[in-house]
Amino acid sequence: MSKVKISVLMPVYNGEKYLDEAITSILSQTFKDFEFVIVDDCSTDGSWKIIQKYAQQDRRIVSKRNGENLRTTKTLNEGLRITRGKYIARMDADDWSYPDRLEKQYEFMEKHPEVGVSGGAIEICNKDLKVLNVRKYPLADSEARKIIFRYSPFAHPATIWRKSDVEKVGGYNERIPLSQDLDLYFRIGNVCKFANMSAILLKLRTHNDSSSIIKGKYQEQFALYTRIKAFLEIGGYEMTTTDKLYNFLQMVSMVIIPPKIKFWLFNLLRRII
Repeated sequence: MSKVKISVLMPVYNGEKYLDEAITSILSQTFKDFEFVIVDDCSTDGSWKIIQKYAQQDRRIVSKRNGENLRTTKTLNEGLRITRGKYIARMDADDWSYPDRLEKQYEFMEKHPEVGVSGGAIEICNKDLKVLNVRKYPLADSEARKIIFRYSPFAHPATIWRKSDVEKVGGYNERIPLSQDLDLYFRIGNVCKFANMSAILLKLRTHNDSSSIIKGKYQEQFALYTRIKAFLEIGGYEMTTTDKLYNFLQMVSMVIIPPKIKFWLFNLLRRII
C-alpha cells in the first residue's frame, strides 16, 4: 500500500456523543495527505455505526474494531500497527482540531528533523466547546524536560510523532493502562528532542464523562508511578528537589482532595510553578 505523510490515530470507546465533531474536524483539515486510523474498542453505544458512516464517505478513514474491550493502551498499539504515515498525529474522540492543525504540524516536523514528538497550545473548553482558558506548553526541548516530573510537557491529543522514533522505543507500554502517554514521552525522549509550537492546535473538551474526571484518582496514581519508574529505570532526566516535593504533595493530595477540585487546582498551579 502507498505511504501517506501523516496517520491520524484515534481510539474510541463509547464516544458517540461527540464523535461526529471529532471526526469532521480531522476530515476538514487544510492538509490533505493523511489517513485517519480510528480504532473502536468494542464500544457498546453507537460509536462503531458512526465510524462506519464516515468510512463509507471518505476513503482516508481506516477503521478497525476490537473483538473485545482491550482498553486504551492496547487499542493505541493496535492502531499503530496499521498506520502507514511518516508521522503519527494523535486525536481523542471528544476533542476538536483546528482546520490548519496538521498543516502546521507537518511543516514544523519537516523543518526540525531532530524533533521526534511535538505539540502545541490548546484551548480548555466546556462540553459545548466554549473556551474556558488556554493552556500553553514549553517550546524548547530543555524547558519541556524541566517540567516532565511535574506536568506532562505535551497535550497528548495535540501531539504529532515521528513514527520511526515511536518504533525505536516499541510504541506504548501495555503494562501501563493509564498515563501511557507520559511513559512514552520519557522513553522517546532518549532517542529524540521535544518541542511545542506556540500556535493553538486543538480544543480539549472537559465534561462529566471525560477520562480526566472519571479516572482522575487512578490517572494520578499511574502518573506518579510512571515518573518514579522513569527516574529509577529510564534515566536521562534530572529530578530536582522541587520535583520531588511536588510528587510528594501530589501523593498526599490523592487521599484528601476530590478529583474535580484537583483538576481546577492543577490548572492553577501550572501558571505558578
